[in-house]
Amino acid sequence: MIHPLTIGAILGMALATYACRGGGYWLFTKVRPTPRLRVILAYVPGTLFVSYVAPPLFSGGVQTWVGAVATIAAMAATGNVMVAVFGGTAVAWAVWAMG
Repeated sequence: MIHPLTIGAILGMALATYACRGGGYWLFTKVRPTPRLRVILAYVPGTLFVSYVAPPLFSGGVQTWVGAVATIAAMAATGNVMVAVFGGTAVAWAVWAMG
């Protein structure tokens, strides 16, 4: 049986996620960003991705680096995100299994 606090935490996180996303959409219906702000906001997804990937990458070992290189190589070769993610993960697992 799932603990009631677990259900409450999941519902609270769902509500917070919806509020953040919905709040952004609501804000942009009220405020029109300038062209300069639109250019700045276009860089936000890339910077968020780097902020998620860089800390584990720099604290990881050989397995992490080899997996990252394999992911980049698979993406460059195929242009398919799913192939890159699964390929990089498989290579990282293989390096881990050998070590």
